Amino acid sequence: MSTATVTAESASGLSPNEWWLALLQGIASVIIGLLLITNTTTTLVTLITFVGVFWFISGIFELVRLFVDRTQWGWHLFSGIIGILAGLAIVQHPLWASVLVPATLVWVLGFMGIIMGIVSIVLAFQGGGWGPGILGIISIGAGILLLGANLAVAVPTIVFLVAGWLLVTGVIAIIYVFRLRSER
Repeated sequence: MSTATVTAESASGLSPNEWWLALLQGIASVIIGLLLITNTTTTLVTLITFVGVFWFISGIFELVRLFVDRTQWGWHLFSGIIGILAGLAIVQHPLWASVLVPATLVWVLGFMGIIMGIVSIVLAFQGGGWGPGILGIISIGAGILLLGANLAVAVPTIVFLVAGWLLVTGVIAIIYVFRLRSER
């Protein structure tokens, strides 16, 4: 095995027997991205339902963890109860959740944009230069835009942006795996 191959393997984090996992992840990303673009409502309801089931099961495991690990018991109790309640709410009302979860994402991204923008501006005034300041102003503007946006426009936009992101990262993962495999 050449030095370049060893370096490529260590840089990718994939052992010679794990390449197929990254390939499957890339293929799944492409499929979900295409489904979100072509059959948005059904795919979104299905994905949100899976999230609900995952949160429900995770909540149960958090409560079980209380009996195994007594450290941070308050956090385990809180996250277990919230996980179970959120999971049940989503599974019982998947259509409602398919609107509420992306809308919540829009609000979270809006608040994050404002907070990150403020931090960037503070860093700029502390000697970080103009770059962080300009990016901070843009980030605050994007956050305000998201918070003030009509959810009927913002939610589908976020869904299509996620679909595009899944397509791009899926294709990149597939290309990367085949490049990595061809170097061996």
